[in-house]
Amino acid sequence: MSKQNCWELKKCGREPGGAKSAEMGVCPAANSTESTGVNSGKNGGRICWAIAGTFCGGKVQGDFAQKSVSCMSCEVFKQIKQEEGPEGFVLMKPGQKYASASK
Repeated sequence: MSKQNCWELKKCGREPGGAKSAEMGVCPAANSTESTGVNSGKNGGRICWAIAGTFCGGKVQGDFAQKSVSCMSCEVFKQIKQEEGPEGFVLMKPGQKYASASK
């Protein structure tokens, strides 16, 4: 079985050409080409928690520091982490640094 991207797992329809992309726009994770290949995904589809502005839980999310706690309890995050295993799992995008949300 191939590894699915977040939009496939969540069935949100916000990937390019998706059922809700015209109405709600394409999700930043689906457009994040610099993240292609991270956690075996297409674009940011398997590192969505590290992409600012994703749309989860009915609202636009902030940056990694702002959404990290809610994302780490998400079933998509947990599934990708388990599928990639301790040696292959990538938490942050290449070159991304963690900055505290309390600034």
